[in-house]
Order: sequence, then structure tokens, then C-alpha cells
Amino acid sequence: MTIERIVRIVAGCFILLSLGLGVAGSPLFHNSNWLWFTAFVGANLLQSGFTQFCPLELILKKLGVKKTCH
Repeated sequence: MTIERIVRIVAGCFILLSLGLGVAGSPLFHNSNWLWFTAFVGANLLQSGFTQFCPLELILKKLGVKKTCH
């Protein structure tokens, strides 16, 4: 699995989990402040699209995950 796929999977999981914890109608509801985490993940995805800088990508590179499928 490549770095790009892992970043997308982790971001998607974080967004779904934080929405589940932050939306009052959810069976996982804990506190509406979890929506701030959703906003943080979304903002990080947006800035990484423009700047090509993603902290998770740096961590995965240090762990030896391959960048491409080649």
C-alpha cells in the first residue's frame, strides 16, 4: 500500500469517527467539540493539496512505507 492511499484512508477514518462522536444524532455521540477535529482534518487536507506538505506523509516515510506502486 502506498503513502497516498494510507493518508486518504486515515483521513477518512478520522473524519467519520469525529463526526460520529460530534453529531448529536449519532449513536456514538460524546460531545459536539469533536467537530473541531473534523474541521482540523479537513483544513489539513486542504492545505496539503496546495503546499504538498502532510505531517502523516513524513511519518510514513520515516517508517519505510513506499511512496509509489513501482
